[in-house]
Amino acid sequence: MSSLNKKKILIVDDEPDVVAYIKILLEDQDLDTIVASNGADGYKLVLSDKPDLITLDITMPIESGVMMYRDLRENEATASIPVIIVTGIDENFKHFIKSRKNLVPPDGYFEKPIDKGEFISRVNELLMTAS
Repeated sequence: MSSLNKKKILIVDDEPDVVAYIKILLEDQDLDTIVASNGADGYKLVLSDKPDLITLDITMPIESGVMMYRDLRENEATASIPVIIVTGIDENFKHFIKSRKNLVPPDGYFEKPIDKGEFISRVNELLMTAS
């Protein structure tokens, strides 16, 4: 696959070890990655680089993943980009975000440490349906 046809994944997380791990998992699947360490920078990258999928942490400095997720879903230009939440926050948050009536639930949800096989499977599934 030429680099022009490669899918681009934005990883938004403030933990360097998590970013490195997800980056390796995705690049091993021949996917391009870009990285932001907070929601504000992540949102700017979404607008400028137009990723095919976003992995998003919830708790980060400057702007949280919750705020970035809300901004993504409220903007018509970014609302259809698949988002996978990757967080250390437990199952209660998953139920909370799914209960928000004014927000579409995320396309995936993984607690850290993530299950490599399930994560890659979900990424591939979302990229195939988004094509």
